[in-house]
Amino acid sequence: MRIKFFLLLSITFTTFLFSQKKKGHPFGELLFSEKQLTTYDKDSTANAVVLYERGDNYFEIINGYVRLVKDYHVKIKILNKKGFDNGTISINLYHNNDSRESLKELKAITHNEGIKTILQQNKIYTKDLSERWKETTFTFPNIKEGSILEYKYKQISPYIFNFNGWEFQSNIPKIYSEFNAKIPGNYLYNRVLKGPLSLNTNDASIKKDCFYVDGYPEPADCEVLKYVMKDVPAFNEEEEYMLAASNYISKIEFELSEHRRFDGLNHKYTKSWKDVDKEFRTDKDFGRQLTKKNFFEKNVPTSLLTSEKDSLERAKKIYGFIQNHFTWDGKYSSYGRARVKEAFNSKKGNAWEINMSLINLLNAAGIPSKMMLISTRQSGLPKTTHPVMNDFNYILAKTEIKGETYLLDATNKYMPFGSLPFRALNHYGRVMDFKNESSWKKITPKHGSREAVIGEIKLNPTTKKTNGTLRIVNTGYRGISKHEEKNEINEEEYLNQLEESISDDFVITDYLFDEEKNTPLKTHEILTFELENSFKEKMVYLNPFLVKFFKKNPFLSEERNFPVDFGYKRRYTYMINIEKPLGYMVHELPNNKNIKFGDNYGLLRFSTQQNSNNIALSFDLTLNKTHLEAENYSALKELFKYVTSIQNNSLIIFKKAE
Repeated sequence: MRIKFFLLLSITFTTFLFSQKKKGHPFGELLFSEKQLTTYDKDSTANAVVLYERGDNYFEIINGYVRLVKDYHVKIKILNKKGFDNGTISINLYHNNDSRESLKELKAITHNEGIKTILQQNKIYTKDLSERWKETTFTFPNIKEGSILEYKYKQISPYIFNFNGWEFQSNIPKIYSEFNAKIPGNYLYNRVLKGPLSLNTNDASIKKDCFYVDGYPEPADCEVLKYVMKDVPAFNEEEEYMLAASNYISKIEFELSEHRRFDGLNHKYTKSWKDVDKEFRTDKDFGRQLTKKNFFEKNVPTSLLTSEKDSLERAKKIYGFIQNHFTWDGKYSSYGRARVKEAFNSKKGNAWEINMSLINLLNAAGIPSKMMLISTRQSGLPKTTHPVMNDFNYILAKTEIKGETYLLDATNKYMPFGSLPFRALNHYGRVMDFKNESSWKKITPKHGSREAVIGEIKLNPTTKKTNGTLRIVNTGYRGISKHEEKNEINEEEYLNQLEESISDDFVITDYLFDEEKNTPLKTHEILTFELENSFKEKMVYLNPFLVKFFKKNPFLSEERNFPVDFGYKRRYTYMINIEKPLGYMVHELPNNKNIKFGDNYGLLRFSTQQNSNNIALSFDLTLNKTHLEAENYSALKELFKYVTSIQNNSLIIFKKAE
């Protein structure tokens, strides 16, 4: 059978057909421009920069078996001492009981002004990361400021699924990054370019008769690919308020769609949701794990399923039972690793087992509920074009009661009915309906979060101390997390942490956690305090923001090429009444501010008002938009510049009357 290449048109950018000759930088040789580079003018903050990076990926017959081979070569310039961390390299290799990936021809050189220091093979270390992964690591010798670190290796894999693409972006900038591939027509891959950056080179051609397998008379054609990006900016994975970096980092992804064997048999890997729905109905880890109605009817109190006539109250009671029955082991689990009965009996389970138990119990109580597959915020958004089951690492229970939809997660003992933990607020998921077709469902938080501080401050010239009270009210997500914080440590530790978070001079003299006013979504705290060091000779200097919502601006990057994601709406209010110290007059007050952000995206209001005896200060920051595209970043950064400046620099100064 002669295999001719079928060019899969799933990639969204234009492809040109050219022939390609393998070119590159000879290993161990440096260009004059690489030696001369001392700073990177496109990123003055860079501590290191990739000068040149190339990967060649191809299929090869080794010892009678098809193997996926990757040749990798890179040169990194160390610009200053902070860049030394880039001198430690790790390479992960996968294995199972039958086969394993291997690393060959690993070489590394440190270049220092014409002097080459070669990595010794006995300085290369391998260790087990997990049951399926090994890690090979080494550190370049003799690293200095200005060193060029060069290494290469060949990785051989028996897993054709591991041909999964190339990341052009990393934590340091790259001057040149090149990906090459030669793919036999037997293997069809979906592919997509992700991230905000564009390719500088985008070439593809067909090479005839390039792949032979012994025993078959006809060879296969190959697709030859070359993708290049130049002047690639660094991607900072430590940015605040972002979803998983994998959503935004510029890369090209490959996913095996079909394998056309030389013997004429074809195996398709990309399926439709109809195919997945059918598989789930009979799969022991999903379809069967969600049909344990009889087990739960026998193993929970009958009253749990029947005593509440109102369906919503019955659902809440069942939800609370699952929360209290299970202890979450902190694991999400994944496809093929869920055992509901065993987890229920042990009273401990992963997120899949706990929420599957919840779904089973709701169904047993006559409340129709379905499983919703999602990916957590730090695991990336699932693809919507076709099913990729590895995209999902978490499940929720989805139920509809009296015309209202509820998404439920019982892993957290403090999470109220209908609320989802922050990790689950990842925009959308797939509801598995085994009687009908599965469908996408948007994830919308049921509530936001508010932090409110209301207080009084009195300045006593006689004792030279500042006294007052603060009432701190947290609602929504902040209220839930406050309940959790309070129950994880004893009150003494909690108050010590609270004092330290305010200032070294702040001492709590009395404290009340007001249980009568608290709800699962709200906490009330009242504290009495003393504050020293406000009086300075004839002047009193007071920063009225004892509690700071943002001590520093979380948005410091010059620009941001991906969205800001808060997860839920947020509001911060601070209202303080300050009693003027006897014998003193107001010398200086901070300026009022009123800043609107976007089209009702956010609002900042700050004001001070005074009368004969008091000063009333009011601060209100409202963030109405949970997800902001990159074009809004500059305005958001400017807004938070004012937010942090107001909290840190709003001194109220009193002067002693003459």
